[in-house]
Amino acid sequence: MLRGSKVGLRARREEDMPILHAELFDDVAGSARAEGSPWRPITPGSKDPRLVPDDLAPGRVPFSVVELGSGALVGMAALWGIDTHHRLAHIGMGLLPAARGKGYGTDVVGVLCHYGFVVRGLHRLQIDTLADNTAMLRSAERNGFVREGVLRASAWVMGEWLDEVMLGLLVEEWQPHSRP
Repeated sequence: MLRGSKVGLRARREEDMPILHAELFDDVAGSARAEGSPWRPITPGSKDPRLVPDDLAPGRVPFSVVELGSGALVGMAALWGIDTHHRLAHIGMGLLPAARGKGYGTDVVGVLCHYGFVVRGLHRLQIDTLADNTAMLRSAERNGFVREGVLRASAWVMGEWLDEVMLGLLVEEWQPHSRP
């Protein structure tokens, strides 16, 4: 398990699936905002790649996020779009509604930076998020990410056009926090 100060990132387990399904993927508005595509239901027991990881997919490394104190599942996170030639990847995460506003997001981004830069040897990490996602913007910036651009009206989400913000962090800019 990769550890931050509040959360750990571990492999997804079978018992995580129903919780993630009910709390994240059945949330129509939240899922539509996170996915970048129209919401569609996931059938229970489905092998949908948004829920069930493919350990052989080289471009995506999914994690379950757990609270260190209790071990309770609090969300999911991933490095995705991994490009080993250019040594870059994207960061994504989703926290369960009850876990939001507790500082877990900042810790998740920090642990993913550690994984990307130290474990994977990447040079650049990128976050693409909706401009009104203040929690993700704050989590990224607290970890040293820099706003690199705004894609105006680039995301069609639940009947309206929204701006997206691109943030980037290079390994030489990263200030790692101490990890246990």
